[in-house]
Amino acid sequence: MNQSAVVAKRCERWQTVCHTDDLVADSGVVAWLDGAQVAIFYLPGVEPSVFAVDNRDPRSGANIIGRGLVGSLQGELVVAAPLYKQHFSLLSGECLEDAGQRLRVWPVRINGTAVELGVV
Repeated sequence: MNQSAVVAKRCERWQTVCHTDDLVADSGVVAWLDGAQVAIFYLPGVEPSVFAVDNRDPRSGANIIGRGLVGSLQGELVVAAPLYKQHFSLLSGECLEDAGQRLRVWPVRINGTAVELGVV
């Protein structure tokens, strides 16, 4: 079981941030939750198919992660930050090139047509 799934089981409150019609396959969209920008990525054919991480790039400070390219690197599902191209794991938020950089990972699920983020 991945980290997001473990955290999701502990969430007591879920907040709808968008709907499945708002998602773009193999790409990101950005939602707002409790004062934070959250990048949500939809990867059909992968289980789980939705991932949520902070939209703020820790290196540049810009809110751009949701515009990053998604793919696989070293067997890990990643998003590449648009400015400096560092790769962040969609499961753990860890930066593959710099252990000192990390994105917050948000619990996310699809409930019917609602995309929900878990509030821990």
